[in-house]
Amino acid sequence: MTEDAEGPKVGQLDTAETAVVRSGRHQPTQADGSVEGYRAKRTLPVRVELARQLRRRRTRLALGFLAVLPFLLLLAFELGDDGGQRGRTLADIATASGLNFAVFTLFASTNFLLVVVVALFFGDTVASEASWSSLRYLLAAPIPRTRLLRQKAVVSALLSGFGLVLLSAVALGVGLLWYGSGDLVSITGEAVPFPTGVVSIAAATVYLAVHLTWIAGLALFLSVSTDAPLGAVGGAVVVSILSEILDQITALGDLRNYLPTHYSTAYSDLLGHDVDWTAMTNGAFSGLAYAAVFGALAIWRFNRKDISS
Repeated sequence: MTEDAEGPKVGQLDTAETAVVRSGRHQPTQADGSVEGYRAKRTLPVRVELARQLRRRRTRLALGFLAVLPFLLLLAFELGDDGGQRGRTLADIATASGLNFAVFTLFASTNFLLVVVVALFFGDTVASEASWSSLRYLLAAPIPRTRLLRQKAVVSALLSGFGLVLLSAVALGVGLLWYGSGDLVSITGEAVPFPTGVVSIAAATVYLAVHLTWIAGLALFLSVSTDAPLGAVGGAVVVSILSEILDQITALGDLRNYLPTHYSTAYSDLLGHDVDWTAMTNGAFSGLAYAAVFGALAIWRFNRKDISS
């Protein structure tokens, strides 16, 4: 009988079956139905996502602008003319010392620039993947949805925190180089020694990082709710601006305490010898509470979202 009539020999059958297994059609599975060797905890490591985000132009531009801003403010003070008058606003005493310059830089950035930066990193992270039609491929890897959202939030937090520290560090360095290491002078005329002033600026930076978590949670929620990155980022910024406007209406009374931006500059209490932690405690709790609510909504929405783009 010929070979064709007899069919493939035993060795040929083994080779064919091996090829099928290698092709993935009959790979062994685990108890949960996943392919042998698959570990959800190993998908999308932080270092990989961080490298991806650092290669993006918007990341480099945002961090670059935070580093350049103190130099722009310095140029503005040097080119400007105050007419020889000294008032008692933060801008008036910004050139009194390097510490004062760093404090003014933080105050000038708190209510808009830092909000935009945090909203950019968190609001763009998922929505951009959807707009590029790459989100469904990430989920098909497969990366569990909750893990994908968590990893992206962790990387966004790292970038936001680094940007905030970068701004404070560059502002302090520029201020010390140009205006010296004098005492930190408050608007009430109280002088804080240099070492204590440095600690105060570091504490103010940490407070801002905690308080701005509310905008991070909101931007993340908007990011999973739309496929338009600009809509997510812009929506978070608009909410912040609206909160700032409402906070100026004194007729609202104690209701203003519940606005997310009410305690945005509570770190001003650090500029004296006797520090009152009440406002900063309330601001930290407010930021974390809003962040927890928006974060839970983001997870709920993302886990139920139909990824079609």
